[in-house]
Amino acid sequence: MKHYTFLVFLCLIFTSCNKELSFENETFEEKSKIPCKSDCPKITIEIPIAKNIKIPADSINKKVFSVVKEIVYFGEDPAKTNDYKSLAKSFIASYEEMHKKFPSETFGWEGKIIGNVEFESDQIINIKIDHYTFTGGAHGYQGFRSLLFNPKTGKTIFNDQLFKNEKDFKAFAEKKFRTKYKIPASANINATGLMFENDKFQLPQNIFYTSEGLLLYYNSYEAASYADGPKEILFPYNDINKYLNFQ
Repeated sequence: MKHYTFLVFLCLIFTSCNKELSFENETFEEKSKIPCKSDCPKITIEIPIAKNIKIPADSINKKVFSVVKEIVYFGEDPAKTNDYKSLAKSFIASYEEMHKKFPSETFGWEGKIIGNVEFESDQIINIKIDHYTFTGGAHGYQGFRSLLFNPKTGKTIFNDQLFKNEKDFKAFAEKKFRTKYKIPASANINATGLMFENDKFQLPQNIFYTSEGLLLYYNSYEAASYADGPKEILFPYNDINKYLNFQ
């Protein structure tokens, strides 16, 4: 009887462990079959897949896929692309179609997506997507995307939900931003060459929870030119906890 009870106890522990949300990175790669000597077209997608609990895992995986698809899909029928394998194939197929039309002008396309769980707590999960795409032109485009989720429901947490009072945090962040980038308080926010829309400071599209603090990250073109590169500012949690809804 004692032996049976012990086995039941072990089964309960094993079942409990399996019911905890976890992430496992999976990689998907495709290369063009068109002969090439250098810069051969290819795409690599390495992405964390949520597992073990259908909810929130399904919701998280669906959102992450939709964002990656938004970055690298260039086809004409999005409905046919519903998983990472077909997404990688469609990227290469788009290149090969372009190569047929302009064989002497098409350079080697490249797509590289690397995702990771940047931060995880009882209140919030932050998945970071580092992406680079080159589909011709003077240069490719590299950037970061921040995806925030409720770990219990898998629903997306939007930037305006992060703060108890977004207006107050925005005013605080602008002062720190001006100090870091040496913009006088009395000057226009774009006085030193920045490109904020309507000449007004805005919070970025991508806000990251990190081990060091909350990171405001402006990709190229969001607040400055490509030549000036991305802008960022990090706030230690001790300095801003009073503004945050999630920690």
